[in-house]
Amino acid sequence: MFKKQTISGDLIRYGVVGLVAFLADFTTLYLFKTFLNLNYLIAAGVAFVAGLSVNYLLSIKWVFNYRKIKNVRFELLVFGMIGLFGLLINELVMYVCTGLLLLYFLYSKVFATIIVFAWNFGVRRAMLFKE
Repeated sequence: MFKKQTISGDLIRYGVVGLVAFLADFTTLYLFKTFLNLNYLIAAGVAFVAGLSVNYLLSIKWVFNYRKIKNVRFELLVFGMIGLFGLLINELVMYVCTGLLLLYFLYSKVFATIIVFAWNFGVRRAMLFKE
């Protein structure tokens, strides 16, 4: 799809994908917490899965032009395991910021997203999508 893989090109495309995935995640979190009155940690977990799904689909279609793992199921499993660790980071940050520091849950989500974005990009690129 792309002529040359560069970290800057991957990072820019991943940033755009991350923004779209963040919007899916953030909107789902807001809706589940506000309208379904779910606990913020449960809502954050459900929302994270929505964002992870969007991220995977867009990452393999547009961000990364090389895939180390040729077996799609195994690649999805590894992608998901990296995402699971990202979810743990997300939940920890949400708990610390909202549960302990009493920040508004959506502010906590923004902070958590920045940390998880860096984790996900670095590890996914190194383990799955770099020659």
